[in-house]
Amino acid sequence: MERREGRVVSIGEVIERNIVLRGADILTTRGFTQVPNYVLDSSKLSPGAKLTYAMLLKYAWQNDYCFPGQERLAKDMGGGQRSVVRYIQELERTGFIKITRRGQGRSNIYEFDLEHKKLTRRKNVA
Repeated sequence: MERREGRVVSIGEVIERNIVLRGADILTTRGFTQVPNYVLDSSKLSPGAKLTYAMLLKYAWQNDYCFPGQERLAKDMGGGQRSVVRYIQELERTGFIKITRRGQGRSNIYEFDLEHKKLTRRKNVA
């Protein structure tokens, strides 16, 4: 999360939106997700983890965090829930995201480190 002038800024304010849509059709009107090149170029991440990062980023576009359920994420990615869990663990282990586990059947919160500082895992939040 980034703070500017004492307030938390959204990911949309941090990442430059530099795509102009002209003559948008049914495919392009749903928008685009920009993925930082350091994620795409990272040799630390598997292709599945990169796709997972992109999907989480898509969900979090208006905030610095998101909280999709893993079942939903697996469905949207066209894969299995166990694979999604593995990819999320990979992203956390390599410092690309931080996870807040909320427990009691609630979804986790996924926070992005756009400066890619090694994030430390938060304690469970009730």
